[in-house]
Order: sequence, then C-alpha cells, then structure tokens
Amino acid sequence: MIQSCTLSSLLRFSVYTVLLAIGLSACGGAHQQVDLIVHNAKVYTVDSSFAVVEAFAVKDGQFVAVGSSQEILSAYQAANTIDAQGQPVYPGFFDAHCHFYGYGMALQEANLVGIASYEAMLDTLKAFAAAHPEQPWLLGRGWDQNNWLDKEFPTKDALDTLFPNKPVYLVRVDGHAALVNQKALDLAGITASTRIDGGAILLKNGQPTGVLIDNAFKQVGALVPAPDEAIVRRALQQAEQNCFAVGLTTLSDAGLDYRTIDLIDQMQQKGVLQIRVYAMLSASRGNLSRYLDKGIYSTERLNVRSFKIYADGALGSRGACLLAPYRDKPDEMGFLLASPAQLDSLVGLIGSKGFQVNTHCIGDSANRLLLDIYGKYLQEQNDRRWRIEHAQVLDPNDFVKFAKYSVIPSVQPTHCTSDMYWAEERLGKDRIPYAYAYHTLLQQNGMVALGSDFPVEDISPLYGFHAAVVRQDAKGFPQGGFQKQEALSREDALRGMTIWAAHANFEEKIKGSIEAGKYADFVILAKDLMNAPETELRNIPIQATFVAGKEVYRR
Repeated sequence: MIQSCTLSSLLRFSVYTVLLAIGLSACGGAHQQVDLIVHNAKVYTVDSSFAVVEAFAVKDGQFVAVGSSQEILSAYQAANTIDAQGQPVYPGFFDAHCHFYGYGMALQEANLVGIASYEAMLDTLKAFAAAHPEQPWLLGRGWDQNNWLDKEFPTKDALDTLFPNKPVYLVRVDGHAALVNQKALDLAGITASTRIDGGAILLKNGQPTGVLIDNAFKQVGALVPAPDEAIVRRALQQAEQNCFAVGLTTLSDAGLDYRTIDLIDQMQQKGVLQIRVYAMLSASRGNLSRYLDKGIYSTERLNVRSFKIYADGALGSRGACLLAPYRDKPDEMGFLLASPAQLDSLVGLIGSKGFQVNTHCIGDSANRLLLDIYGKYLQEQNDRRWRIEHAQVLDPNDFVKFAKYSVIPSVQPTHCTSDMYWAEERLGKDRIPYAYAYHTLLQQNGMVALGSDFPVEDISPLYGFHAAVVRQDAKGFPQGGFQKQEALSREDALRGMTIWAAHANFEEKIKGSIEAGKYADFVILAKDLMNAPETELRNIPIQATFVAGKEVYRR
C-alpha cells in the first residue's frame, strides 16, 4: 500500500515537472517578461484586507502580480526595475471633487489666493494688468474677505478708478461670488433694480457694490470672451503637471461643458494629456441634449457618466441655503439656485437616463431637499451611487438618509480647516456640531469620497489627508483639532482618496488599489502616511508618480 502511494506520488510529481517545464519553455525561461518591477517597498495595496506587500510587477499598463520581493523577482524580469529602498507606495491618489479645467484656467489669471487685504489685492491686479495689456478683461480668482482684518465684502470703487474702461471680473475663492467693476456691470445690464433668481446683487446706499452672489455673478461671467483653444490646451497641461507633482492620477472634475470634455478626450487620445478624468457634466441645456441620448462614454482615461447639479451657494458668501437664518446675518437664510420643482425635474430626468446624479449641497436646507428628492426616485438601498457633493451642513435628522438611499457623501476635508475660523459665526453653536461631520457621514454607508474642490483649496491631497485625520490647518490650529470627534482614521482617509473615490466613480474594478488586473497608477512617497508624525503629514515629499506604469513625475 505504501509502495503504491509512493509510486502514485512520483507519477504526479513527474507529470507536474513536465508541465512546468513546458510552461517555462513557452514563457522563454523561468522569468516572465514584464515592463516594470517595483520591489523592496512598503506597498499599501488598499485592497479589501488593506494588505501591505513588498513588490509588484506591471505589464501593458496594468498590475499583473503583487507579493513579496522574493516572489516577484523570482517569477518576473523587467528592463525597468525600481528598488524603492523601503519607501512607501500607494495607489495613485484621487481627487473626488475638483475643478481641473478651472484650476488650469486660473493659472492664466491674476492669483488672488491668500492675499491678506483688499489693498494688497489691488496691487496684485495692477501688476497683472500691466503685464497683460492685451487681455480685454482683467480676470482673477481666489480673494476671500474672511482673510482680511475687517472681514467685510469689498466694493468696486477702487476698481472703477483704476480700470474705468476695462471690465474687471474677480471670482471669490469659493467660486460662488465675484467682485466686478462698473464697466462689467454696464455690459451685463445690472443695476440696483435688477432681480436675479438664485442670486444676489449686494447694495450700499442703494447702489451696487460690485459684489455679485451665485447666479448674479454668472450673468457677468457669461460675457467673458471664450479663451483660444491654444490657451486651454496650455492650461490643461500645466494643471496636469501640477497634479502629478502632488501624486494625483485621477481627477473628478465637477462641472464641465461637453466642448471641454471633447478637447480633453482628444488630448488624451493623442497622448499629450495622460491624467485620468472622471467628468461630471454641468447640467446645462447643451450638455443635457448632447449626452442624455448619447449615453455614458468612457475610455481608459476618460469617464463621462454623471451630471453635476447646483442646489445652493457657499457658506463663506452666505449663499448656502439654511433651515434657519445665519447667526451673523439674521435677515438672511441663503437661497436655492433653482426652485425645488426644477431640481426635482432635473434629478428625475438625469436619473431616468442611467446617469449618476451629483448635487452640490452646502446648507442644511439644501441637503435635506436633495436627500428627499433622491429618496423619491431611489426609494431604498441601491447601487446607483448618487452623490451629495460637500454635504457640509446637515440637520442631525438627515444623516440617516445617506444610508437609507445609499447616497455617497463626497467631502473636502480642507474646507473644514479653512472655514473653522468663522463657520461658527455663520451657523451658531447649535448647528456647528453637524457641519463638516465626516466621521458621522462615514458611518452611514461605510465610505466617504475625499477631494479638495481645488482651486477653492490647494491641490495637494496630503493637505486633505492631514485635515481629515488631524482636523488642524498648516499652523497646527486648533490644539487638539477642530471637532476632533469627526476625524477619520488614517486608513479610512487613505481609502477615501483611493478605493472609495474609485467606487464613487464606478471605477473600483479598474482603479483605486494595487491589485492584479487594475491600471498601474501609483505614487511613491518619502515617508509613510500611516505612521509619520502628524506635524509632517502635509509636507511629505512625493518621490514619483506613475500612470499606467509610466513615470509622469520624479522629484
């Protein structure tokens, strides 16, 4: 009996040896040829078990194997082999809500971000105008009166004196207000008696101050001449390089026109733009008529399957629609940018065509309205993956609706650390605990998608990681963190900027983790996000960024 078993085992072994030899011969030897091997690394796969391995192999732009350095090096060989020398490697970072095109175009305009006074802003504008005399409009973006000593909205008086014959259009940092001069008001036909639904024209002594909120400033923006295609191409390529330098490989651009999407697609197909874009179409008539019948469109680098709707404005400009008045402006409650009936109709139309619905909601009233509208069409738990973008201020009774209707919260942690200096002044002590409540939102469906909303905030995903985990800004304020009970763990923050963001884009099967069969998008950092000191998280150097296994940035 023993001899029989031994003979049987020997026969099986012999057959296995022959088959192995045939397989190795077919592969040309003991090592399978691949394009890239990364080894001697600390690879955070961010798979379902959050496994950490040492190495992986890449072929034809995809991961083909992950494992120990010994396993990968003994099974594969490549002309390009990287010894990571123990450095941490992560899936390519996502920004689940940003304005990639808008950021690129802002690089062509006067940069007003972080300017500490109106006087300093005027100096910047004068210098920019002198350097660009050929531009028919003076354009700028990024001012924030909350950074100024008096925190009051500016007026157009100085602009009228400095630029009487050139229209001026300066978008506030949140993208929901603008300061314009009299020339721009005249071109738009805006006077003290003008009324615009879903917008506001701020007055002083009965006359326009030049500050326009939401739909009102868009009326002026519609007059700004469209940029030349060459300028747009340059803007997109500059934005891409800046994104690669901070480890971003996939961007969800929240609100694009189909013409811009067509150009992005064309540039990607020609290889002059390599970053991956999840494009949310703005819900304009032109976009709706073009895409609702055309249907979902996707390539390896572009995914068009969602529409972005605006429910209300921003908290900083008091356009966020609240259930009760602003604490610092008791006569104001913000406003919706469209009527409830219009929003309901839009959600129903887009949803009926199989597109994802993503709605900008800041105030608790806007969040309640859209969650209830979503519920009307979704009715119960589902896999439609409709999103609430920002989910910034909620009534405590409305959090459960995210779970009830399987709605994904898409949040931007650096909004929390930017707004915390004045948010309680706007909301009061009763409402502030339910604002920027990322941990509470995470508990609803077990995931949050993390982004930055750049250029409203900085493009670095590490700033968002730090804000989500530590709930402090670059100055280390406040001690102990702002509403620290709403912080995310480091693992969950990493998931939020990788696999959960991919899930929010219907892309978790091809992106978001380092697993065989997925696109080989990854980033190498100088220090480990999972254990680096909190004070260092924002400034960990990005060593290299790869898209489809190809290096697109090296420090």
